[in-house]
Amino acid sequence: MEIAIAGAGIGGLAAAALLARAGHGVTVFDQYAAPAPVGSGLIIQPVGQAVLDRLGAGTATRARGNRVRRMLGHEATTGRPVLDVWYDRRGDAAAGLAIHRAALFEALHAAAVAAGARIRPGHRVTGVEAGSLLFADGSVTAPFDLVVDASGARSAISPLRARDLPYGAIWGTVDWPAGSPLPEDRLSQCYRRADRMLGVLPIGTLPGGHRRKAAIFWSLPADGHDAWLDGGVGRWRDEACGLWPAFAPFVEQIAEAGRMTMARYAHGTLRRPWGERLAIIGDAAHRASPQLGQGANMALLDAAALAAALGSAALGSAGGGTAGSGTTGVAPALRRYAAARRWHVRVYQVLSWAFTPQYQSDSRILPVLRDRLLYPLSQLPPVPAILSRLVRGDLLPPLAGGLGS
Repeated sequence: MEIAIAGAGIGGLAAAALLARAGHGVTVFDQYAAPAPVGSGLIIQPVGQAVLDRLGAGTATRARGNRVRRMLGHEATTGRPVLDVWYDRRGDAAAGLAIHRAALFEALHAAAVAAGARIRPGHRVTGVEAGSLLFADGSVTAPFDLVVDASGARSAISPLRARDLPYGAIWGTVDWPAGSPLPEDRLSQCYRRADRMLGVLPIGTLPGGHRRKAAIFWSLPADGHDAWLDGGVGRWRDEACGLWPAFAPFVEQIAEAGRMTMARYAHGTLRRPWGERLAIIGDAAHRASPQLGQGANMALLDAAALAAALGSAALGSAGGGTAGSGTTGVAPALRRYAAARRWHVRVYQVLSWAFTPQYQSDSRILPVLRDRLLYPLSQLPPVPAILSRLVRGDLLPPLAGGLGS
C-alpha cells in the first residue's frame, strides 16, 4: 500500500519504520522545516523497548539512554518514603530506558529512513479527505491507501476532545553533577503534599555528546506558568532547594527561565481510533498525565499494533502502488488494530486518572491517604509485584488478539 503518516514524532516515525520494513510505500509529513524532537526526557518501558528492537532502533537507543531500575519518592517535610516501585526486585532483567527525546528521535528517524520511508518536512497538515492530506498552504496530496494520524495532542485530524488536567509541569535538561548523592539507576522525586512535585530523571547522553544528562521537572498548575515567570528563577531555585537539598546541584544550573519548558496535560480516549482509510495513534488517539510513564510507550505500542494488524490482513494486490490497489482488507485491519489496543489503553487511562490527583492536585486529603495508607499497603505482597508490572507496561497484554508476536 501507499501510506501517508501525519507527524514525525515517536509514534509516526515508529509506524513509518515498521510499515516500510513490511514493504509498504511510506511518506511522513511533518510541519517543521526540519523534523525535530520537542521536550526533555522520558522513559521507554520494557514493552516499548521490544518495539524499538523490532523496528531496528533498540541498539542505538540503549547506547544513548540510561537504565532505570526503580522509582523512589519522598515527602519533603518528613522525609518519609511515599513511592517505591522496582522494575524487578530480584535482579535487573527488566528496567526502564530513560532517554532524551532528541536521542530517541535520532534513532527512530534513522530507522525510518533506513527502512525506506520518505520524510517530507514543511507540511502542516490541516485535515484529511478520502485518503488525501490537506495542508496549510492549500495544497492537497493525491489519495493514499491509508493515512496514519500521528500528529499528537494538537492533531487537526483526530476528533478527540480531551479534558485539560489542572496540573502540568516545567521540564529542563541539565548536566548530571559530579558527586550527586542521587543514584543514576532510578527516578527520584520529592513531594510537598500534592501541590509541589519535583524530580530528577537520569537520561544518558545527547546526540553528539558524551556528558551524562538529567531531566528535571517541577509541578505547576496548568495556568501557573506566568506566575512562575513573574516570580523569577532565583526565587524558584531557593524554594526548590529548601524542599529538597539534593536537588540543588541540578536546579542551580538553570540561570534563565527559557531553560525550562511548560508542559500541559489532558485526559481522554477515542472510542474508535480509526475511520475510512484512517488510523489514529499516540496522543492523537489517547492522552493522559505522565504519572505512570506510559506516553511514549503507548505510541510505540500503537504503531506496532497497526503494523501487525495490516500485516495479518488480506490487503489485496498492491503491486501497482496506486491508491485503492491495496485497500481490500484495510477496514478489517483497522478494526483489529483498535481491538488489539483497546483494553490496554483503557486500563492505563483509568489508572492514570486515579493516581494523578494523589501527586498533582490542590487536595489536602489525598496526600495524607497516599502517605499514611496507600504507601504502606503498596509494600505488602502481592502489591509490589503488581506495581512492577504496572510500570513495565505489561499489567495487561499490550497487544491483544494474536498481534503480540
